[in-house]
Amino acid sequence: MTAREKLKDLLSPVLRSAGVFVRDVGAGLLEVSHNSLALLGLCVVAAAIFAGGRADLRATVEQHALDWLLARQEARDPSPAMIALAEPDAVSRATAVDLSALPRQQAAVVQWLSRRYRVAPEPVGRLVQEAWQVGQRMGIEPTLILAVMAIESSFNPFAQSPVGAQGLMQVMTRVHDDKYEAFGGTHAAFDPVTNLRVGVQVLKECIARAGGLEAGLRTYVGAANLTDDGGYVGKVLAEQLHLRKVADGKQVAFNAPLPSVSPPVAAQPSDAAPSSPGGEQVAMLR
Repeated sequence: MTAREKLKDLLSPVLRSAGVFVRDVGAGLLEVSHNSLALLGLCVVAAAIFAGGRADLRATVEQHALDWLLARQEARDPSPAMIALAEPDAVSRATAVDLSALPRQQAAVVQWLSRRYRVAPEPVGRLVQEAWQVGQRMGIEPTLILAVMAIESSFNPFAQSPVGAQGLMQVMTRVHDDKYEAFGGTHAAFDPVTNLRVGVQVLKECIARAGGLEAGLRTYVGAANLTDDGGYVGKVLAEQLHLRKVADGKQVAFNAPLPSVSPPVAAQPSDAAPSSPGGEQVAMLR
């Protein structure tokens, strides 16, 4: 056997071992690299170890980090124009409430109404809270107040009908301007809480004048002198039933249907309500 062959025989085990080592290391690195977060962590550790032994490098990194934080802070500082427009007390005008402050019953109603009418829960929470408080004082069920509000405006505080009914409860502002005097004038019709309070007062008057709930709702919507209310009373009472169930802790689908609405049928001319300029008949009670 030649010397070359002997050398080859001696090196073969070494080469095989080296090959196994390289393959194992490669497979390990490949496995680690599959997890990008693990690879990133290794890089960070390596960089930290390297920087730890270099005081000058560590100081440079710290300076860059400080500069970046200062830049971020400066970017958050308001501009002079925003400082001039700032109004720290503006939040006091917001019609909103912290939902954690509501009783469980009211909170359940809030969440249901928020999903059903696609409105933010915080302002709806304030209205639900107000409906409970005003309803107890006025002797009107809170769920009825909320049902009327839902059918009248779908919780749009700036809603206005073709005949001039305005706000959440769609009160005829020009008819009930006297009721808004206690709140600073008729522009308060677009303040949600004020509109709710005035609307409840009008609703109570309608029920008392008509002698019952259903007749009072017909009067409220201006259908007292019509043979058909267009399905209004049925929709309000159905929505109130939904709200009662929700308040009682029962499950009600947020897309639960309401009775279909049919066009109102005019009564005989002798019973007709005053006509609006647009030709629609309007009862001047709300």
